[in-house]
Formats: sequence, C-alpha cells, structure tokens
Amino acid sequence: MVEGASESTTMRAPKRTISNAQHLRRSLSVPEARLWNRLRTRAPGKPIFRRQHPIGPYVLDFYCAKARLAVEIDGMSHDMGDRPQRDMRRDAWLTKHGVTVVRIATNDLTRETDDAADAIIRMASEML
Repeated sequence: MVEGASESTTMRAPKRTISNAQHLRRSLSVPEARLWNRLRTRAPGKPIFRRQHPIGPYVLDFYCAKARLAVEIDGMSHDMGDRPQRDMRRDAWLTKHGVTVVRIATNDLTRETDDAADAIIRMASEML
C-alpha cells in the first residue's frame, strides 16, 4: 500500500474500471451466468456475492466483500500469451490487499456448476 494512503483509497476503482465492470455485468458468459444464478440468492446467514465487481484497477468475476473472497472464472484465454503473468500480478495485488483469490476453470464450472457454487459458498461462509 502507498505510504499515507488508506486501504479504501488504494482499492477504489477508477471510473474506467467501473465502466468496464458495468459493461461486463451485461455480458456474462454462459458458465458465469449459471454460477451467478446460484450465488445471487440472498438468505440469512448466507454470504453475499457481487458479480463483475470493480476493485482497484481490476474487475473481479465474483466477490464476497465480507469474506474478502474473489472468484475468477478462467477460460482458455487465461493460458495464452502473457495472460498467466498478468493473472499472477493481479492475484499478487489482490493478496497484498487482503483478498483471497480462487480460480475455477471454465470447463470444470460447466460440468459441475452446482458443486462449484456449493464449494464457493462453503468457503466464503468459513471465512466470515
């Protein structure tokens, strides 16, 4: 964290990131939409998730603020070019700011959406 800056100012997203998050919310992939249908249900005692949540310079696929848990859905593009290094820098930045990052391959999510959602909810609940 920058000396003299509070955590809230270093994690505040720039307007461009917020705009990007708004666009991404309208264009979820099929696996993301299926997972969101499971995570969006709000019930007493259940963690609350946000989708395409802007934080600092990044947009998180799913985020539980109280648990400080980010869930990233990784498609094939995450294995190409400089994407693995970019993901590592992103994860390091988030970890430095106290956010735990969980990455789920799109293929795994497509096959086992309910199992993935249950595991994510269980993990967030344990972190609260």
